[in-house]
Amino acid sequence: MTEHSVFLVTGASKGLGRAICELLATKGYTIVGLARESVELIELDNYLKSHNSSSCAIVCDLSQPKQIDKVANAIITQYPSINGIIHNAGIIGPVGNIFTVDEAKWNETLVVNLVSVQQLTRILYPAMVNAGRCRVTTISSGAAVNSLESWSAYCTSKAGLDMWTRCLADEGKSDGISAVSIAPGIVDTDMQATIRSADKADFPMVDRFIQFHKNGDLVAPEKVANTMIKIMVSHPMEQSGKRFDVRDL
Repeated sequence: MTEHSVFLVTGASKGLGRAICELLATKGYTIVGLARESVELIELDNYLKSHNSSSCAIVCDLSQPKQIDKVANAIITQYPSINGIIHNAGIIGPVGNIFTVDEAKWNETLVVNLVSVQQLTRILYPAMVNAGRCRVTTISSGAAVNSLESWSAYCTSKAGLDMWTRCLADEGKSDGISAVSIAPGIVDTDMQATIRSADKADFPMVDRFIQFHKNGDLVAPEKVANTMIKIMVSHPMEQSGKRFDVRDL
């Protein structure tokens, strides 16, 4: 993997995605960052271009299939070879009882956290093959393997994402494509703030997450990105299909 390799990162404007983009940019990689429209995304675009004029940040709402189709096809025209994809984007979704939670919001969580991953990767496939070797990383969660009351949408989407990663590992190897998933632990991001603001009636475990914050248990995104980078950019084919926990790295 050369320093001029192209990496695409979703959920790039804030939190862990932003930290990953900035870290890779400082090491000379060409970065394509995707996220919803925001001031932070414009700032990221300027930051990336200051390190590598070939890098960019692009507006893409992963809850909108037509937008994904348009953006992804534009990307493979501009970047005919893609050496890595980091599927970081994710939303916590509706927090509430599985029987009464808003159906549209539940479905949106599955689209953003899982369905969009398949759509985006499928369109980018020719550029992945062109690279000769492409490493895909999905950002997992403890919620992928442990059910949490009131988090049915998030847990289901992350469990599905782990299995999708394993399927990609199986089916991509003949094309030089590998895939790993990494659980990043409790990262100090906007998602954690959203979790802490949940009504206890909707999320009985909310006090536990408030305590995590009070105790200083949350880890800075920059530290997590530094811990994960070696696996993201240089994991061998032999590790394809594996799930890692950042706390064990």
